[in-house]
Amino acid sequence: MDGVTGLRVLLCLLTLQTMPALGLATGRPRGNEKRQAVDTTVNGVSIRSLKVNCKVTSRFAHYVITSQVVNSANKAREVAFDVEIPKTAFISDFAITADGNAFIGDIKDKVTAWKQYRKAAISGENAGLVRASGRNMEQFTIHITVGAQSKATFQLTYEEVLKRRLTQYDIVIKVRPKQLVHHFEIDVDIFEPQGISRLDAQASFLSKELAAQTIKKSFSGKKGHVLFRPTVSQQQSCPTCSTSLLNGDFKVTYDVNRDKLCDLLVANNYFTHFFAPQNLTNMSKNLVFVIDISGSMEGQKVKQTKEALLKILGDMKPVDNFDLVLFGSQVQSWKGSLVPASHANLQAAQDFVRRFSLAGATNLNGGLLRGIEILNRAQGSHPELSSPASILIMLTDGEPTEGETDRSQILKNVRNAIRGRFPLYNLGFGHDLDFSFLEVMSIENNGWAQRIYEDHDATQQLQGFYNQVAHPLLTDVELQYPQDAVLALTQHRHKQYYDGSEIVVAGRIADHKLSTFKADVRAHGEKQEFKATCLVDEEEMKKLLRERGHMLENHVERLWAYLTIQELLAKRMKTEGEERANLSSQILKMSLDYHFVTPLTSMTIRGLTDEDGLEPIIDKPPEDSQPLEMVGPRRTFVLSAAQPSPTAHPIGSKLPTRVTGVDTDPHFIIYVPTKEDSLCFNINEEPGVILNLVQDPDTGFSVNGQLIGIKAGSPGQHESTYFGRLGVSSPTSDFQLEVTPQNITLNPSSGGPVFSWRDQAVLQKDGVVVTINKKRNLVVSVDDGATFEIVLHRTWRGSSIHQDFLGFYVLDSFRMSARTQGLLGQFFSPLDFEVFDLRPGSDPTKTDATMVVKNRQLTVTRGLQKDYSKDPRHGTEVSCWFVHDNGAGLIDGVHTDYIVSDIF
Repeated sequence: MDGVTGLRVLLCLLTLQTMPALGLATGRPRGNEKRQAVDTTVNGVSIRSLKVNCKVTSRFAHYVITSQVVNSANKAREVAFDVEIPKTAFISDFAITADGNAFIGDIKDKVTAWKQYRKAAISGENAGLVRASGRNMEQFTIHITVGAQSKATFQLTYEEVLKRRLTQYDIVIKVRPKQLVHHFEIDVDIFEPQGISRLDAQASFLSKELAAQTIKKSFSGKKGHVLFRPTVSQQQSCPTCSTSLLNGDFKVTYDVNRDKLCDLLVANNYFTHFFAPQNLTNMSKNLVFVIDISGSMEGQKVKQTKEALLKILGDMKPVDNFDLVLFGSQVQSWKGSLVPASHANLQAAQDFVRRFSLAGATNLNGGLLRGIEILNRAQGSHPELSSPASILIMLTDGEPTEGETDRSQILKNVRNAIRGRFPLYNLGFGHDLDFSFLEVMSIENNGWAQRIYEDHDATQQLQGFYNQVAHPLLTDVELQYPQDAVLALTQHRHKQYYDGSEIVVAGRIADHKLSTFKADVRAHGEKQEFKATCLVDEEEMKKLLRERGHMLENHVERLWAYLTIQELLAKRMKTEGEERANLSSQILKMSLDYHFVTPLTSMTIRGLTDEDGLEPIIDKPPEDSQPLEMVGPRRTFVLSAAQPSPTAHPIGSKLPTRVTGVDTDPHFIIYVPTKEDSLCFNINEEPGVILNLVQDPDTGFSVNGQLIGIKAGSPGQHESTYFGRLGVSSPTSDFQLEVTPQNITLNPSSGGPVFSWRDQAVLQKDGVVVTINKKRNLVVSVDDGATFEIVLHRTWRGSSIHQDFLGFYVLDSFRMSARTQGLLGQFFSPLDFEVFDLRPGSDPTKTDATMVVKNRQLTVTRGLQKDYSKDPRHGTEVSCWFVHDNGAGLIDGVHTDYIVSDIF
């Protein structure tokens, strides 16, 4: 392993400031000037392609980085995939394809994932692949060995909600491939139902001339597009250089039209409400700064703090009122009460800032309580000061060391003093402080905390924060929805709304309540009340769904899930005991349901091991972790020798699909992650028929299901069929499992033990583990490679179905043979399809389309099915393209080919 190739891409970072441009080499040929072919190989390794795809749908951003590395050397080389992603993002997928095998990340709860890393923990190593990096980033790095004359493909997916700051959404892509790339591409696709009002793109590492040649940007109506695809010669840092100039920031900025007061988006019973009204009058504000002047602030920190305060005071308006509080060992205030921001007062305040000196320890509690008292007294005794928006901003670089130092008591004191009247914003200067303490305090008091980094631009960081809260437009904002129509609502009360920002609320609409759904907004503005009512434009929703299709449907729900998890994590920070445990349980369930790597989940990658036999693990760093350098030996992962060709997927092919399963009458649902969409089909057969679901010819492993009939509920309806018996067989381990809604039998042919669904048990036999979860489901894990779930459906009073039945789901199929067949098994291999020509169907409420799949052209219909793997009683709705006639054209052969004679 003589050489190391690094790939680094910093993706879609939301930033408040434009980052500085980098210096560029001169003398580069332009336009059609000829130049010699350039060798892009470094130590025998070349980057064949590096593509960054960013799709934004209504602020929800979905990113995929795909990179292919080729080792043309005659011996193995080590390569590194090195990516930085925003701290606010959740990784949702990762895969490596190398030496003919696909290795795909599997998300599980963190406790389970880390059990296999005890050895690393004991020896003091950090087994995780993700660590804090810089101010707003997390760095993901993995090193693998690529064989001689071989190639490897990396693919990382992550998601986040773009946040509007200072009138725009920012996507910053920092690119550092470290060598020339054959095919380099950044492709940003934006779809905003409100319409895009402006869009721009620029690269700090390109001259204006080269940027004009290589960056293509356009927007019209709801769609925007940016493409950056430099040739190899355009990447060179000089005409004769083999080094790359791609080292800096690629930035896309945009905003949307605000001509409509209401922006309600509804898809699949999930909604998102974007609230950012325009043309409102700026409110006057009552502002108190509480500043740490303890001895630790000496040097650059106090110098930069003073510079920022002087600039902020210079920007205040005559209608504002303000005061300054300083705390070291003692607490002092400039005036002790609010004064108008007149020219004379501002000059006097600036003189006070220039003169104050540092003294003593850190009486943080005393300083905060003094600032709160000033704002409270103004609101109580001066009616003319009660209508402006009150704001408290505290800056500190340390921990409380004077006066009250118990953090829990300080939190209580501050909470009881503010009593929800105004927001508190905490600024933590540097790393020698308890930032999570400041964060909890701000969250408890309707604000947020921000770290100010000790750097040359700390003054600009402070000003950048202030600019976000400098112009309050509304206070006590509440977005109200009919109680009986809305479930699982995200935060819908906000203390203040600032110019250039946006309030986002998401939730789920109860079944059959769309017609009564609306949003009422109530708030206080500058000397007037603000009221608005928003209704759903159902025709516009249908039009949007036809334009964006499954991507819109999927993203509205995932946007809700993302916001909900982020809010639960923030709430969890300030709780303890049983309440914290309950919040953790909710976060974990949602993280697993939506396949997010969050602080409570981890992603493992089976089949890759380091020299100690440990598999890699992808974690989210702790909430207050600092940037760390790698210590100790670097962990390099190699393809596990124990993983032969049964898992092979050709390099460069689509990644394997995740199969949802089969349930109810019987509906088959096939999830295709590369399309972020699902395909569905039904099988209509007679009761008693046994269907082959999974058949692996390499191992003999099989799953078969027998249909049972359930009589029609009313005349004219056909008799429905469901799975009433499932057989799971693994000949290599002499394992058989028969499952019915009544009993679970292990090795029935040899008189094995019988369990009921009232049991809670774990059974093990020759590498097969069966976990029975009482009255709910059972999970079968085979050789730590394939995992299946059987769901029990019990009838209940009022149910339209009068007989218990089973559902079958494939949770993990990555180690099944590429030759696996069966109605479900055939979809373990890569699947691709295209959908076009969307049009109204015979049912006016549904959309028909043309689909090309497996070189066949089919007519498909957009519809809904239910996934009962998480909720056997109610299920979760899944949008899919329905393939008619027993899956004809989608499944291999015809459905009768899958009828077998025996359950085993």
